[in-house]
Amino acid sequence: MSVFRLTVRSVVREAEDVLGLLLADPSGADLAPWEPGAHLEVTLPSGAVRHYSLCGDPDDREVYRLGVLREPAGRGGSEEVHASVGPGTVLGVRGPFNRFPLVPAERYLFVAGGIGITPLLPMLRSLPPASWSLVYGGRSLASMAYREELAGLPGVTLVPQDTAGLLDLDAALGALPPSTAVYCCGPEGLLRAVEERWTGALHTERFGATAPAGSEGSEGSEGSGVSEGGFEVELRRSGLTVRVEPGRSLLDAVREVVPGVAYSCEEGWCGTCETKVLGGTPEHHDSVLGEAEKAAGASMMICVGRARGPRLTLDL
Repeated sequence: MSVFRLTVRSVVREAEDVLGLLLADPSGADLAPWEPGAHLEVTLPSGAVRHYSLCGDPDDREVYRLGVLREPAGRGGSEEVHASVGPGTVLGVRGPFNRFPLVPAERYLFVAGGIGITPLLPMLRSLPPASWSLVYGGRSLASMAYREELAGLPGVTLVPQDTAGLLDLDAALGALPPSTAVYCCGPEGLLRAVEERWTGALHTERFGATAPAGSEGSEGSEGSGVSEGGFEVELRRSGLTVRVEPGRSLLDAVREVVPGVAYSCEEGWCGTCETKVLGGTPEHHDSVLGEAEKAAGASMMICVGRARGPRLTLDL
């Protein structure tokens, strides 16, 4: 999917450290359709590529709505948005993509932590009010984006940590019928806590890499994608073969000979570098593909993936 250009129509303050952006086609043309759970890949003026969930109305083909949290300890993309993106700024965009679709269910529970509310907003508005409930946690009410919009919806529980403590997940999940579809988006700690407590249908979206269990944030081979042995990779479309040495990522090796290959997070969670596998068995270390997709081995995230044998063939 090629990159197209959109113009920032407006920027508003949605909460403490959260900016809301409306993007529109500069010619006024309708934007591509999307469904709840979708996101855009956005190229910022600096060239940095970031992923932001669509949080507006899918029926509004005039604008895309994004919410961007300022993260001083992040990789710089959110700082750039908050410091230098304003009305009239032109951004490169790919998408919409949807790896977090809303599936049919009789009942839903939505669990949001901080900016994790963004992909859930369109889901809430698309469902009958009596079919869902939401628990939404944040540092404080002032930091919780879209709280005023949510206040007008039934089934919403806001939990600001400074006055109400942490989300009571045992209470939220304990009495649910097993057929409930649980959707969770937020910090890794929240997602892990929900995964530990819920054995039914669970749908999660991460805004960062998955830490290996028990690693306490350390960079083991599963998080970094670096495994013991080296291997060769045939790039079928380019007619080249590259060697991936131990301790080096597949993406780095590929970029030496195919510098334009798409990538973003380099941690296996955004899906930008997903590549079709034409031969060999990939070793997956990403949090994008499901278990069935990993077992099929039809594609891989080359930023963290490796080979389970001496050779891979990729559609690059």
